[in-house]
Amino acid sequence: MSFTLERETPPLQEDETGAIRVGNSRVLLETVIRAFQDGASPESIIQRYSTLSLSDVYNTIGYYLRHQEAVEAYLVQREQLAESVQHRLSEIQPDLTLIRTRLLSQQGQ
Repeated sequence: MSFTLERETPPLQEDETGAIRVGNSRVLLETVIRAFQDGASPESIIQRYSTLSLSDVYNTIGYYLRHQEAVEAYLVQREQLAESVQHRLSEIQPDLTLIRTRLLSQQGQ
């Protein structure tokens, strides 16, 4: 009995914003990898994110384990982007603590 081994491409899709999604879902690569790093099994990951398939999660984790350096660099880049966006939002959004304090004091009266 013989069979041909096929190389599988990882089930990863880059969207228009540069974010990498797993399979045909909107679930981010970093979500799956961070869950795996936190000790979640592939089975528990698909329970949390029902749009993922078990094979896509296993393939994604396998890809991560074979290309850890590149995936970690991507994850660091995504974290830096998130921090940058958070910083910009905090600069343009007013300080809500004064408004919250006023509203709470009015509610208490």
